[in-house]
Amino acid sequence: MSKLKIAIDGNEANIKNRVGSNVYAFEVLNQLYELTKNKQRYRCTILLAKPALADLPKARSNWRYLILKPRRFWTQWALPLHLFWQQKNYHVLFTPGHYAPRFSAIPYVSSVMDLAYLKFPQQFNKHDLYQLKHWTDYSVQKAAKVITISQFSKLAIHDAYHKSLQDIVVAPPAANLLIRYSPLRWKAFLRKWGIVKQQYFLYLGTLQPRKNLITLITAFEAFCHWQAASQLKKKNAVRKTNASLPQLIIAGKLGWLTKELKERIDQTALKEQIILTGFVSEDIKRPLYQNAKATVLVGLYEGFGIPPLESMSVGTPAIVAKTSSLPEVVGNTGWQVDPNSSHDIAKALKLAWSTPNKSLKKQAQRVKKQASQFSWQKTGKVILKTIREVVSVKT
Repeated sequence: MSKLKIAIDGNEANIKNRVGSNVYAFEVLNQLYELTKNKQRYRCTILLAKPALADLPKARSNWRYLILKPRRFWTQWALPLHLFWQQKNYHVLFTPGHYAPRFSAIPYVSSVMDLAYLKFPQQFNKHDLYQLKHWTDYSVQKAAKVITISQFSKLAIHDAYHKSLQDIVVAPPAANLLIRYSPLRWKAFLRKWGIVKQQYFLYLGTLQPRKNLITLITAFEAFCHWQAASQLKKKNAVRKTNASLPQLIIAGKLGWLTKELKERIDQTALKEQIILTGFVSEDIKRPLYQNAKATVLVGLYEGFGIPPLESMSVGTPAIVAKTSSLPEVVGNTGWQVDPNSSHDIAKALKLAWSTPNKSLKKQAQRVKKQASQFSWQKTGKVILKTIREVVSVKT
């Protein structure tokens, strides 16, 4: 074969404010771009429903963008028709999202991040749930290979869809925080939200029910009561009790079914200690992680858990649920808790808060070492190898 002609569904990456699967798609796209650089045996066509954003890899001789219409039901209509009429121009399709074309004239590699919609269907709106259940089903069943992000998700996909384990490939995400940031913007962010450095716990991610944030708030209340009692016992205490309490920063865009979360925050006596910042831009993430006492992700179901990994990459330990994929991420660093026990989570908050700074510095080295095991370059290489194997089988 003189050239390997790859079609890539770039829509998952072509989003302005990227979270979760959008970040994964964007980073994988960048890696494939680098791995095929100056290698004319590859010809990549990135298929989109709308014009490419400026930060996507630049077009070049073996990397081009093509917009397909209509935008509505793109994977059901525009993409299948294009692949049918242009099937001689492609050997394989790769999509970093859940949804492959309804019908495909060429073999494809699809991706599945997690199966939370099967585990917690009540936490999804009806439209999204229908698409996730039915569109992912046919995408997995007809895929030559399926990319997923953890061993946990691999086994879950095998159990749910009876896909052969050898046809499910694990290509985990990695941390890729911006190295530089504006100190002025960071200081402005702190002032805006009244955040005190090294005095807060951080949750960063989309706000949705399976992230278990209400249980986290209950745990935070219990920890603050312990902390308040401890302060009252100290002699010569001159500050008000609340002033010495930590903060809980909940950062991220609102997902679905968040009304109960907002009501829970409004009801707590510690409302002033809990700060909802909304979506956080990439240039704020690094200092936000660096200045946290610890980060917290005690979700009921996680396909991987990029926020703990990002936290660990800058040396900040993570408190995570000891379920689903999260133990794969943190290894023997940080603290693992029962996500259904607010008492267990509160104990981890207390341990993190009371750990001496000298011990935290030593812990930071172990945390960074664990995070270094994951890299986007490794992920890109696994995916490109999988794409090549699919074409090799075909030919």
